[in-house]
Amino acid sequence: MARKNRSIAVLGLGNFGAMIATELARFGNDVVGIDIDRKIVSDHAEKLSQALILDVRDEAALREAGVGDCEVAVVAMASDIEASILSVMNLRLLGVKQIWAKAVSRTHHRILSKLGVDRVVHPEEEIGRSLAQMIHNPLIRDLASLGNGNYVVNFIVPESLAGQRLDELDLPAKHDVRAIGVMRGSDWLGGETCATPLDADDKLILLGTRPKLRTFAEGL
Repeated sequence: MARKNRSIAVLGLGNFGAMIATELARFGNDVVGIDIDRKIVSDHAEKLSQALILDVRDEAALREAGVGDCEVAVVAMASDIEASILSVMNLRLLGVKQIWAKAVSRTHHRILSKLGVDRVVHPEEEIGRSLAQMIHNPLIRDLASLGNGNYVVNFIVPESLAGQRLDELDLPAKHDVRAIGVMRGSDWLGGETCATPLDADDKLILLGTRPKLRTFAEGL
């Protein structure tokens, strides 16, 4: 079944907000981009369903713009904490069902959570942590958080594992890590019971906590 496109408001069209808004629009969603800067709004007008010059602290302006009809809103500006907090309060008053918001500090995070934000993100912190992990261990090429301390990583098979089968490694019992599957180039070889001997440079898609994944990778 095809996924239904969604109506989404993105408040703040700086680098972070603009990337979210344009990608969501590229996926076919109905995206309303909002910023107080006329030039920024003009730069993105052709890429979005609507691009509006509004003060996000003004509930009446957001209401008149129809933001309350959006299923999801993303509060993408965070350096102006007052504007961030007031915009979340306004979105709640307008009845937006799901709100995501960017935070710049733990205190900001706690305030947004208290206001009922569904997902608070720290993009610089999350990207920095992932980059540090990949720089520290070159076998890890990509890392994505699933929440609750669990991560999925794209792990490059080293020479030390070449010739072994995934089912022989017994990763859950020995390392408390799950193998979702194996890829060779662009070919999917199979899931965690894959019996094909591994080649160096195959990709293992692994699931686990950061400490368990790190211990596994550093032990090879």
